[in-house]
Amino acid sequence: MTLTMHRPATARPTGRTPGDEAPAAGRLAPRPARSRLGPGAPIRFGLAIGPLVLLAIWTVGSATGLIDPRTLSAPWTVVTTAGELIADGRLQSNLWISVQRALVGGALGVVLGVVLATLAGLTRIGEALIDGPVQIKRSIPTLALIPLAIVWFGIGEQMKILLIALAVFVPVYINTFSALRGLDARHVELAESLRLSRVGFLRHVAVPGALPGFFSGLRLAVTIAWTSLVVVEQVNASSGIGFLMYQARNYGLTDVIIVGLVVYAILGTTSDLLVRLLERKALSWRTTIAN
Repeated sequence: MTLTMHRPATARPTGRTPGDEAPAAGRLAPRPARSRLGPGAPIRFGLAIGPLVLLAIWTVGSATGLIDPRTLSAPWTVVTTAGELIADGRLQSNLWISVQRALVGGALGVVLGVVLATLAGLTRIGEALIDGPVQIKRSIPTLALIPLAIVWFGIGEQMKILLIALAVFVPVYINTFSALRGLDARHVELAESLRLSRVGFLRHVAVPGALPGFFSGLRLAVTIAWTSLVVVEQVNASSGIGFLMYQARNYGLTDVIIVGLVVYAILGTTSDLLVRLLERKALSWRTTIAN
């Protein structure tokens, strides 16, 4: 019987070094080393450290008498007052009305900002018609429009919702418009070479490219919505957290005022955290120093 000897096949050069092989199936690729110049590893519950430090200073100052209770009520007094407001239902009813105003006005402002930014960012005629008036509005404080809004819409809910929407739409418009104008020209050329329609260009190029700017504007917008609510609810209002604070100011009840401020702080912080979570999910494809 004749044995046939086969020469082993010579491995062809692949241009890879031994460390460049793809990870085996079922094995996770090693994480890249964290940059020496980056912000460092995330701190667990790091966002709570700052508020807890402020709360500790407030508590120590009140307990030692360094903070006059007539100027700033003690934390335990504020907690007791909040419990009383919850027990008689005043806090819940006014809170629900404030949330409704902020949601409706904020949603209108966001939609208006996105639509106008898209028209102005992707068309020259839209920029000529829209960007100038928006920049004028940007230089005029929304609170300065309260007298005119009262003349036009009265002192009812329409005026309050309109002012919140006007305050919200500016940061959404500015950041979304800037993101659209900052799109890489090579991506536009690639879309043209692929003969994408206008709708396809919006879906695959414009929207993904504008999302980072949109979320930056949205984070500003949710905060502005709550801060605007504080003011509009003190203009001849009969309900809302701002109205509750306005009444407390007339009687010098600093504990009720602090309860209202804490409620606004919780609402604003929670809204910002939700937007940041949504941003992280929507932009998970990006690689930044934050992740």
